[in-house]
This record gives sequence, C-alpha cells and structure tokens, in this order.
Amino acid sequence: MLVVNEFITFQIAAVCGLVGMTLGWRGVMTKYSGFYDLPTAWNQVFWGILLGGAFASYADSSLFLPYYEAQLTGERTPELNLIRLILVPLIATIGMHFLLRRKRVRKGGSQATSGWALGLAVGGMLAIVLITRKVQTDSVGFVDVLTILLIGFFAPRVEAMITAFHGTLMLRGKRWGAIFRATFWRASSLTMFYFAWFSPLAWVFIIPPVLLVQDSAEKWVWDSVPKEGRRRWRRMQADKRREKQASARLIQSPESVLINTDLSEE
Repeated sequence: MLVVNEFITFQIAAVCGLVGMTLGWRGVMTKYSGFYDLPTAWNQVFWGILLGGAFASYADSSLFLPYYEAQLTGERTPELNLIRLILVPLIATIGMHFLLRRKRVRKGGSQATSGWALGLAVGGMLAIVLITRKVQTDSVGFVDVLTILLIGFFAPRVEAMITAFHGTLMLRGKRWGAIFRATFWRASSLTMFYFAWFSPLAWVFIIPPVLLVQDSAEKWVWDSVPKEGRRRWRRMQADKRREKQASARLIQSPESVLINTDLSEE
C-alpha cells in the first residue's frame, strides 16, 4: 500500500509539473514558433530536466526541510541561513549559465528562447518536488489543492522568466550581471514558493509580478529571434491582416449590393 501511495503521489506531482511546463510553453514560445532555433530550445528542456532535478532535490534537503522544521518547532535551525540560501541558487545559476554559453546557443543568438525552455524544465522539477511534499502531508484540503495547482502553474513560468532574462543579459554582453541578477531573483522566488507552501498570502507577492513581467518576457524572446525570422514573422502577420480585411470586404459586399438593388427598384 505504501508503494502504491508513493506511486500515486509522484503521478500527481509529475502531471501538475508537466502541465505547468506545457502551459508555460504555450503563448510566448508558440507565438514565434518556426522563427527561432526550436531544436536547440528542446535540447535545453532535456538539460533543464537533469539540472532542475538536481537543483530541486538539493534545495529541498538543504533549504526546504530546515524551513519546514523551523515552521513546526518555531525555532530557527542552524542549517537555515542566508549563505546557504544564496549559495544553492548561485550554483544552479552557474550551471544554467554554462548551458546558455554552449556553441549551438551562441551561434544562433538564442539565449532568451533557450533560456525560456531551460527555465520551464527547471521550474517543472521544482514544482514536482514541492507538490510531492504537499501531497505527502496527512491532510489535503481545498487550500492545499489550490496551492498545488498554483505551484504547478507558476513555478515553471517564474523560472522561465528568470532564465530568459538571464539569456537576454548575456546577449547584451552582461555575463556577470546576468549571473548575479538571476541568482538574486532565483533565491527570491525560491523563498516565496517555500512561503506559499505554508501560506496562501505568498501568492499576493508572486502573481502580480509575474503578470507585470509577462510583456517584457515576450520582448526578450522576440529579441532572441534572428533578424531574418523577424522579417518573415512581420510579413506573415501583414498577410494575415490583409486576408482578414479582404474577408471583411467580401462579407460586406453582398449587403451593399442588396442595398443598391433596393434603392434602384424604388
């Protein structure tokens, strides 16, 4: 029975994490699909799963569990300190930095699109670990179910935004700035998701920034699309607008013919 319960727990967590990754891919990445280096982005998803699994597991044992014990006992544990909170995201950020510095990524200038894909996978692994912890609790009520759904949706998206921003700064030549800024935001997001695990109040500080950064994230991805791809995308959008206008004129033209016929009969 224990094995079955563990299997069901993993299934629930995995489904929520993968659905969050899929929803994170839709919109930003599908909007410009076919105009950026898609094979490289998918390759980053593979590496993101590996790196994200290690990052989420180590963060769980070194940061979440001490935080969990502190919440239960009301006493601060020695393992819970600022140095570890910065060090763990810093190691993960350096690993992502090296993945975004690979030749196939730099050759096409696809740091932002590759960063979005990489971040989705890392965030998906983080969501799976957190959701697993939540499902393993003794009682799961309505608030807990809502927390599971929100973590599954937002954890991949937040990581995607951070890593896409990291890639954009790399495109601008700010390598060290990219590492330091991404580390800061990753440590902040990790703290807020751990807080959200215990209190729904944390979503007040998570959801609004995500909605505000969404437009900027689309611009980061657009900046990573090659110039030729941008021209083709603009031409495609212009063709679609002309087709809509032509369709609208065809719909309106029969009405105008009927009106003119009625006027001539009178």
